[in-house]
Amino acid sequence: MKAVLDTNVFISGIFWEGNFCSEIISRWRIGKIELISSKEIIEELVKTLRDFKISMPEEMIQEWINLIIENSIIVEPFERIEIIKEDITDNKFLEAAIAGNANLIISQDKHLLKLREYQNIKIITPEKALTLI
Repeated sequence: MKAVLDTNVFISGIFWEGNFCSEIISRWRIGKIELISSKEIIEELVKTLRDFKISMPEEMIQEWINLIIENSIIVEPFERIEIIKEDITDNKFLEAAIAGNANLIISQDKHLLKLREYQNIKIITPEKALTLI
């Protein structure tokens, strides 16, 4: 199953163990999910990790980025989308999912979740994703 993970899934899964997001990350790390990502998604994750209220050492941030780069399909979106008007930065997840032929976008973001599906890509919560994986 190919999936794009929203930054909020990574943040929740990295900083808090035992939740749906950490389980999604675990499933990715053991190969049950094929992660699709893009330069824009990775850049947002780096910025969020650096600015997050819980401090993370720079070397640990780099370890996460390396893990993602080495264990993901990194795509270059071939089309720009402006479907989500309330927060246009969320469109990068749709763009990556389309470019990588993803089955899912896993998110906790209300703007993305409100779509439910886009071009046959389901947009679901981590909890719902665990029932499909």
